[in-house]
Parts: sequence; C-alpha cells; structure tokens
Amino acid sequence: MNKEGFVPAVEDRPAVTVDIVLFSVINDWLNVLLVKRRIPPFVGMWALPGGFVRRGETLEEAALRELSEETGVSGFYLEQLYTFGDPGRDPRMWIVTVAYYALVNSKGIELRPATDVVDTAWYLVDNLPELAFDHARIIQYAVKRLRSKLEYTTVGFELLPEKFTLTELQRVYEAILGQKIDKRNFRKKMLSRGILQPLDETKMEGVHRPAKLYRFLGV
Repeated sequence: MNKEGFVPAVEDRPAVTVDIVLFSVINDWLNVLLVKRRIPPFVGMWALPGGFVRRGETLEEAALRELSEETGVSGFYLEQLYTFGDPGRDPRMWIVTVAYYALVNSKGIELRPATDVVDTAWYLVDNLPELAFDHARIIQYAVKRLRSKLEYTTVGFELLPEKFTLTELQRVYEAILGQKIDKRNFRKKMLSRGILQPLDETKMEGVHRPAKLYRFLGV
C-alpha cells in the first residue's frame, strides 16, 4: 500500500478508482464539473473528480470522499453510472474505474480545489476541453443516461425551487436534453402525470402576464 492508501495493481489484477460526473444547469445550459490535475499523469489537464479506492472503503464512500477532497463539494446523493475497464485507459497501470453521477443545483456551491488538483470549474457538456484518461467517453455516457432518465423519472425537479412555473420546468428539461421542446405538448404531458400541484400563486415572467406557480408532489 502506498501513501495514498490504495493497493497498486499486481500482475493481472487491476486497481480500482472512482470518477464522479456532477451535472448542473447553469444559465439554461447543461454543465459538468471538472478539475485540473496537479499530479501525473496528465498534469495540467482537465479531468473528472476522482481517485483510488482506499482499503476498507466502499465505492460510494470513496466517491464522496474524492469529490469532497478535490472540489469541496459534499452532501449529494451519487448514483452509480457504469464501470469502465479498458486495460489501456490509464498509462500507469491497469485500472478499473466505477463512475458515479448526479444532477445538482450549482447555486450555493462553493468550489474549493484541494489535494491533487489546482483548479475546479463548470464546463458546458457541448464545449469541453481536452480531457485526461477516457473521461470524455465517461461524460458522454453519463449525458446519455441523464437524458434517458427524464423519460421515466423526475430527476429534473432536483434543480427547481419549491415553487416554480411550467416555463421554468421546461427550461430545465431543454437544458438537459440540449434541444427545444414544443411548449403545448410539454405542458400537457407534465400536467397529465399527476405530480404537479397547482398553487393559488403567480409569478411575473418578463413582460408577459403572471404565470401560475406549481409544486412538485413527489412520487
């Protein structure tokens, strides 16, 4: 075991890492949180937060620890995404990584780069810098999974305040999907699902008439 607390790969046994894909919608665009590496390999390149699993840790514990250590972000539920194990994905050794992902509200999050990173930043998923390892592939896979979840879950509501308009809800969906949605069909679909409670309150949206507010009922 080395000073970072992991057992290096030996012979034909891989080491195990975790990588975290943290999404947020910022200014109506889907973003992902990246860190700039301080240590080899790929010094100075952008990558996903992550690192080696320590002895005695569960995968989820390692993911939460690495996210907190490298970015200062904590307190979020992470969902396991996929396992990436191409023997050539890391120049150091054969390393299998278990990726986690989450959709969070970036408001109120204070990014604090630490440990083996020199910077942290949100990047548009459609305008990423050159990334270390196979992290571009991991992000691409995570975007696909997130977009598919919109069809059968209520993941998009995680980015909304307690009270919101249908326009605000539609903007979240459009940001995640990366495309415009027909307003009439979207509203009809959302209202038919029985998960929205109409409120006797309104909110001004631009110069238009006040828009009705809703609350998410949960499922």
